[in-house]
Amino acid sequence: MHALRTLTLAEGRVYLRDPGTAFFALAFPTVLLLLLGLVMPGMQEPITAAIPEIAHLRGIDLYVPVALAMAITTVSLTTFPSAFGTYRERGVLRRLSTTPLPASRLLVAQVAVNVAALLVAVALALLVAVALALTVAWAVLDIVAPTRPGVVVVAFVLGALHMIALGCLLAAVVPTAGTANGLGMLLYFPLIFFAGAWMPGPLMPDSLERVAGFLPLGAAAQAMSAGWFGDGVPVQQLVVMVLWTLVLVPVAAKVFRWQ
Repeated sequence: MHALRTLTLAEGRVYLRDPGTAFFALAFPTVLLLLLGLVMPGMQEPITAAIPEIAHLRGIDLYVPVALAMAITTVSLTTFPSAFGTYRERGVLRRLSTTPLPASRLLVAQVAVNVAALLVAVALALLVAVALALTVAWAVLDIVAPTRPGVVVVAFVLGALHMIALGCLLAAVVPTAGTANGLGMLLYFPLIFFAGAWMPGPLMPDSLERVAGFLPLGAAAQAMSAGWFGDGVPVQQLVVMVLWTLVLVPVAAKVFRWQ
């Protein structure tokens, strides 16, 4: 437990030394919402699409859940895998594997420490990000408040969990920090596309929206949107996120390599 506590504190210090991490975790949702709401034309105008459920909303309203989903993805697919790639590239993981502890236990300890550090960082950073984003949004942009806050919170937590699990899979196989960044970006843009970065879920064609509901992050964005603007529980999307977590975590543990 002493070694685990020491590693956790060390990982926390390394995490906080990167200014890019602080920016994307804390400021990214706020900056994104402000740029969309104040710079992009038409975002403050009522939606003209013939969809009764969103007829009273504006474009900027639909982008709030998308902004939170993008914040989760930015942390999960860049910071965490890149750190593991750096450790593997510099031989840190190889040297750790030669310690007296059995390799299997050390692997579990390292994954637990990094996932715990990431969970703490994401929880703290995104709680602040949510507070900042929504405070600024409501003050400046007059964003619509969520109709079912509990659903939004559950969807946000499940979204963070299954995206962190995807980050664990990347961290398990990337040989260098550069590879981690490349693969992270390769996944990042398709995922945020299906999450609604270019077209929020309620405005997507039906076929595209159905596909997005079964994909990582797409399910999270749809579930948060349902909690924000709807009156039901998005059971399918919540179950999809749980299943992604249950699949990705054991696969990441199975394919993990020290070097």
